[in-house]
Amino acid sequence: MTSSVKCGRGRARGFTKDGSAEEGNIQAPDFRKVPVLGRADWLRITDETIGVNKDRERLREAAKQREALHLHSQEVVTKWSNTVAGQRKKKLEAKKVREQIEEEKRKQMDLEEANYREQKRKEAVQKAELQLYHQTDRVKGLHRALLLTEVLKEREAQMELKQQTKSATERWEKEILEKIMTREDEAMKQQEEKTLKKRRERMAFAEDLKNQMKENELIREQQEQKEKQKDQEEIQRLCELQQREQRTDAEQQAMHKRNIKQAYMEDLQQREHLRKIEAQKQEIEEEQRKLFLSAKQKMTKLRKEKDKEIIRETQQHREGILDKVVVTQQERMLHEEQRTAKAAEEMEARRAQLQQEEEQKKAAMLKSITEHREFISRENEMRKRISEQDSLEEHMKKMEADRLFAEMKQQETKKIREENEKLKQFLIVQMAEKQSRHQHVMTEERKFAEKNVQLTAEEEKRFQEYSQQVIDAAAEAQKMVFPLYK
Repeated sequence: MTSSVKCGRGRARGFTKDGSAEEGNIQAPDFRKVPVLGRADWLRITDETIGVNKDRERLREAAKQREALHLHSQEVVTKWSNTVAGQRKKKLEAKKVREQIEEEKRKQMDLEEANYREQKRKEAVQKAELQLYHQTDRVKGLHRALLLTEVLKEREAQMELKQQTKSATERWEKEILEKIMTREDEAMKQQEEKTLKKRRERMAFAEDLKNQMKENELIREQQEQKEKQKDQEEIQRLCELQQREQRTDAEQQAMHKRNIKQAYMEDLQQREHLRKIEAQKQEIEEEQRKLFLSAKQKMTKLRKEKDKEIIRETQQHREGILDKVVVTQQERMLHEEQRTAKAAEEMEARRAQLQQEEEQKKAAMLKSITEHREFISRENEMRKRISEQDSLEEHMKKMEADRLFAEMKQQETKKIREENEKLKQFLIVQMAEKQSRHQHVMTEERKFAEKNVQLTAEEEKRFQEYSQQVIDAAAEAQKMVFPLYK
């Protein structure tokens, strides 16, 4: 390695400044003296050359491996079941599974209990509906007829039993009589040689026996008569009971019909009362409308009279103003004339007085008179213009009053037209509401009648089905079904 380094340094010194190589100084390396480095030495040299701390890297790598191993160990330990934490976790999981299973069982039990309660509730409702249906009059009548069939069947069985008993008694008596006759015949055959006394005694005994048999027959006939009478009384009692029940059913049906008729009459009376109330309401509305129209007419009449009064007062006021203006103008003209006359008189008097004065003042006097006349003329013209202006203002005021009156009349006419239109709309709405109420009442009555017919048909169908089931059951039991058809 030293020789190679030196050789390398020698090559570096073999270059000149101008970059040319001194080929003469270069020597060929001796390969026998060149050492061969291993991989580890080469890596160590390389690491030392680049400044890498392998020990630190190795320690860091070992720490990473230990950390990874620790994490892996923790992960593996968490899955162990023989540790305390694993046992606790396993118990918790088992408890959770147990609780879930118990919860599912509770839910299933609750569901089954709810279904059971629902079934019981339905059965109770059906039982209550069946009991209520059995409490109806028609079903009660059917049950009474069924009970009558059972009674008749029992009575028929009793009569059949009595007939069988009677037949058995007659057969037994006949057999006894035959036996007695046989014995008598045998006794007579055996005792032909006996004495007459014994024969008489035997005949007496036979006579007594016949009498006894007659008495027994009489007693039996009396018993049969009594039993027949008792049977007739029982049948009569049952017939009377059936008739009484039929009368009770007829009375109940009649009462039911009377109640229905009474309810119908009450309904008719109530409807008639409602119609009367509606008619009274319409009459009241008509009276209110008439009162409203009469009040409107009176108001219109009063308004017209008031308008006429206002027009008359306005006209009177206008005429009064015109009269006052005319009187004022006349007074003004009269006053002017008087003042002019007075002034003329004064002027004449003064002129008469001044005629004696100097003639120099005559021109001034004439001039003064001329100026005064001009002033009077101007004043008259001004007064005339003022009077004309006052007349024009009065005319304008009159026109303004006429315009205001026309506007007021137009507004009044418009207001009356609007009120009439509102009244018309109100009457139209009232008629529409009345028609709607009537239509609603008719619809409700029709729906009630249809529903009543439907309910009656359903009830009749249900009763027919139930009665047919009862009749079929009675027929299967071989009962008398004739009362059930009533």
